[in-house]
Amino acid sequence: MSDMLQRATQGMYLVVLFVLIVMVLLCLLRAVLGPSVADRVVAINMMGTMVIVMIAILALFLQQGYLIDICIIYAMISFLAVIVVTKIYMGVYLSKQQKQEQEEIEKSPSSDEEHETKTKK
Repeated sequence: MSDMLQRATQGMYLVVLFVLIVMVLLCLLRAVLGPSVADRVVAINMMGTMVIVMIAILALFLQQGYLIDICIIYAMISFLAVIVVTKIYMGVYLSKQQKQEQEEIEKSPSSDEEHETKTKK
């Protein structure tokens, strides 16, 4: 009975790993095709989380405790990567916003010039 239970749990682990692989591929598709940068960052974060879960399931499947340590390290690296990508995105977004504001200021006539043109008419 114990052998049959062990086979059932290993089969369940394999099914869950397969489902997670499909989900990671879908997240990769979202990261590549995402309409906005925020969607891409969320997809990358989800991929990292799913890889962490996959490593944890592999640790159970292979009965290797050191994989949990790798899982924890990967979680810290994934967290830092998402923070760095978000920081870079915010920097790019803010610089684009400032550039647009500068262009709008340069394109719009100043209030003195508007006043002079109105008084000439």
